[in-house]
Parts: sequence; C-alpha cells; structure tokens
Amino acid sequence: MDFLEYSNKAVATANKSLDWDGLVMNAALGLTGEAGEVSDHIKKWKFHGHKLDEQHIKKELGDILWYVNLMADCVGFDLEEIAAANIAKLYKRYKNGEFSVEESLNRGDK
Repeated sequence: MDFLEYSNKAVATANKSLDWDGLVMNAALGLTGEAGEVSDHIKKWKFHGHKLDEQHIKKELGDILWYVNLMADCVGFDLEEIAAANIAKLYKRYKNGEFSVEESLNRGDK
C-alpha cells in the first residue's frame, strides 16, 4: 500500500460529525495519546520487567500514522509531501545522508 492509498482509506474513517477545529484537536490529542502509549510500553519493558511486544508497538505506530495523516489532511498536506520534506531536511542536516554527531551538534536549522 502506498501513502496515497493509505491516506484516502484512513481519512474516510475520520469522524465526519466534527468540524475542522474538532478534527485538528482530535488529531493533536490523538498523536500525543498514542505516542504516550508507545512510551509507556517501552517504560514497562525497560523498568518493570515486561516483555517487549513488537506487535503492540506496530499497532500503536499505526494509530500514530492515522493521526499524522488526519492532521496532514486538515492542514492541506499529504503524507508523501511530508515524507519528502522530512528527507530533504535530514539530508540538508546530514550531508552524506547518514547520522553524524558533528553535524547533529552544529545543525543549521535550530
């Protein structure tokens, strides 16, 4: 599945009774909630003796992607556009396209 197909199918499942403000708020709060669920799972694995459940993380990352897509749609972007802009930013920061401590410390995008 490509980003466009995913985006169209995901946006179709958004709550149609919400106005634009409601959709933006839902996306923003959903992002933080789902990221918190990933963080909580990692915390429980690292500090509470739980097993790391990759399938659970996959599910939560899918939820995060859904909310990212909703926010992108609300503000007029698609996931391909966001992905391309992010790669362009990273390649501007890391000239060889690979992480470098030096380039990370001396970022031009602060």
